[in-house]
Amino acid sequence: MKRNRVMETDQGIQEAATVADYDLMQRNMRDKGWIETRILLKKGIARGHALEVGPGPGYLGLEWLRLTEGTRLTGLEISPAMIETARKNSRDYGLEGRAEYVLGNGRMLPFPADSFDAVFTNGSLHEWADPVSTFKEMWRVLKNGGSLFVSDLRRDMSFLIRWFLWLTVKPKTMRPGLITSLNAAYTADEIRDLARTSRIGECEITANPIGVVLTATK
Repeated sequence: MKRNRVMETDQGIQEAATVADYDLMQRNMRDKGWIETRILLKKGIARGHALEVGPGPGYLGLEWLRLTEGTRLTGLEISPAMIETARKNSRDYGLEGRAEYVLGNGRMLPFPADSFDAVFTNGSLHEWADPVSTFKEMWRVLKNGGSLFVSDLRRDMSFLIRWFLWLTVKPKTMRPGLITSLNAAYTADEIRDLARTSRIGECEITANPIGVVLTATK
């Protein structure tokens, strides 16, 4: 039976200690090859200037920059502490000249229309207080012909997959956050309804055992 959705925070991760633990968890995922960069590339997102909404510590976008040439990244993040971590990570990658991180909220993106060749986000949709407004804003700042990519966990994943994720999350301090994120996540049908309400154009929505991916071309 599908669980009812329980809203999580819409303020991101603000506390320095939790940001550090989240950075470590994301780094572990990167090292295991669980960051979705290669999926971005398979979807044809491999050029120009991209906007990442909710980059957290930045590994998805930084790996994207590392694997592409002549690209630039702007990350919009709601947490000042997370921005500092992403900036540090960009320096560690040697990519600070191609990546910038700005403070903001997806409901009102501080960019002109038609600014980006691609807009992508992973793992932040379930935190958006107003997903319809955020979808509309991402669509507004995307250039004609540009690509939109949104991926997140799915609330209706099987119990066994949920248990496996809980066991593999390290550091263990991140396990309670995994549960609240899963409880706040959307199903594929719910994301389809959000996309339709947002009028972002024809999109493709696919589900896998762990998550849901939405892609669209403007």
